[in-house]
Amino acid sequence: MARRKKGRAVHGWLIVDKPAGMTSTSVVNKVRWAFDAQKAGHAGTLDPDATGVLAVALGEATKTVPFITEALKCYRFSVRFGQATNTDDAEGQVISESDARPADAQILDALPQFEGDIMQVPPKFSAVKIDGERAYKLARDDEEFEIAARPLYVEELKFIERVDDDHALFEMTCGKGGYVRAIARDLGEALGCFGHVEWLRREWSGPWDAEDGISIAEIDEKAKTEALDAYLRPIEEGLSDLDEVMCTPEGATRLRNGNPGMVYPANGVEYGDEVWASFEGKPVAVGIYKSGELHPSRVFNL
Repeated sequence: MARRKKGRAVHGWLIVDKPAGMTSTSVVNKVRWAFDAQKAGHAGTLDPDATGVLAVALGEATKTVPFITEALKCYRFSVRFGQATNTDDAEGQVISESDARPADAQILDALPQFEGDIMQVPPKFSAVKIDGERAYKLARDDEEFEIAARPLYVEELKFIERVDDDHALFEMTCGKGGYVRAIARDLGEALGCFGHVEWLRREWSGPWDAEDGISIAEIDEKAKTEALDAYLRPIEEGLSDLDEVMCTPEGATRLRNGNPGMVYPANGVEYGDEVWASFEGKPVAVGIYKSGELHPSRVFNL
């Protein structure tokens, strides 16, 4: 006999405006406790000192996490010129200093090299795995190691404002796996003055804006009440980058059993496209559209 999961069968997304000083895992645990939910996860880690959008998936919404992880995200951040730190942010120890400070024109000239398809070396204090160990653990133990460069798509890197000689504000829109701390580090090196992130905020992630997120204080206040349930967003918001098709009644039954099922034709959907299917207003499955059928890769048990 299958063991029954503890907690409620809660399904949907909660968009949290994460505060500084809290890990992403701690936020997920807080949300899961507040809903008494059986299952929860998040779409894209934020550093403990970063703020902004942390999208928490509950129940069947966890099956849509990969689609939000792949979506574009926007970060606003401050770079402190003249200092490199071992963590590439303000929490680390200063390891190099320079009296040089870039002119605004130099900053603007340097930005294009960080746009488009680039290769980025993640910070040593990061969750990247090196031979099965997290890089930050190796770094804390003063181990010597190298991290290989990884591909990153940066749609835009904007110079927003020069606050003073030592500080400037930027905004970056990028794809999966981007480290803002690495951008600040590499920009400082390119300008010949060193640099690190002073503060960082994720303004939006996929379809969600930070200003629409719920605070930790509100989660505590409304925990385990219907008032908190009202903040839940539909599962399908995590599928906003995919086209929707409608199932036939028979198709919905087959899809729910993990088999290919018939769907109605939809404008713009072509053979081989990844889409999601709904029936009577509820998501049924995600899969590949082929000649009037959806071949499922993920099925929602709702």
